Amino acid sequence: MPTVHLLRHGHVHNPDKVLYGRLPEFRLSDAGQAMAQAVADDLVARDVAVGQVIASPLLRAQQTATPIAAAFGLDIVTEDRIIEAGNIFEGDPLPSGAKDLLKPRDLWRMRNPWKPSWGEPYTEQRDRMWDAIRDAAAANPDSDTVMVSHQLPIWVARLTYEQRRYLHDPRSRECGLASLTSFVLEDGEAVSMSYREPAAHIEVPA
Repeated sequence: MPTVHLLRHGHVHNPDKVLYGRLPEFRLSDAGQAMAQAVADDLVARDVAVGQVIASPLLRAQQTATPIAAAFGLDIVTEDRIIEAGNIFEGDPLPSGAKDLLKPRDLWRMRNPWKPSWGEPYTEQRDRMWDAIRDAAAANPDSDTVMVSHQLPIWVARLTYEQRRYLHDPRSRECGLASLTSFVLEDGEAVSMSYREPAAHIEVPA
């Protein structure tokens, strides 16, 4: 049965601490590069049979995929459906607390956390992610696929599998930097899931 590993990209160089979202120029930091290599080394050490490497078009995802593709002698396939979630706060400073989200200009944006009203609907993320996961498994049925994506779309894919509601506290997401959320599929449907953090030992700058 094919396994699809959803890999969150590594740590990003973001000295101005902005919500970078889909902005194109954000790249991995030195720590992020080390995380990507650590994942590649871990997959090789575990004798994981990776036959396909897929990445979001954003630079940080492509950079995370690079050492993995190199380790297995593969090209990177770019997949638009696993891109970061759209967010109208993109480019704004990262919030330091709830008070930063309660500015008068932002109250209308925050009106519906179930959708959510400030960005791409969870249901759209669910559909595009699971379509991409199923297509990847069908295209590579005899070995594993690594798909480099982003925290929220990966978390939405997991919530869908676990049949949990999409409304959540972002601090509760079990989706660390360079983590692997892995799904085993049978006849196009996920039958099991596991989670690992092979790069958790790498320190990130404050």
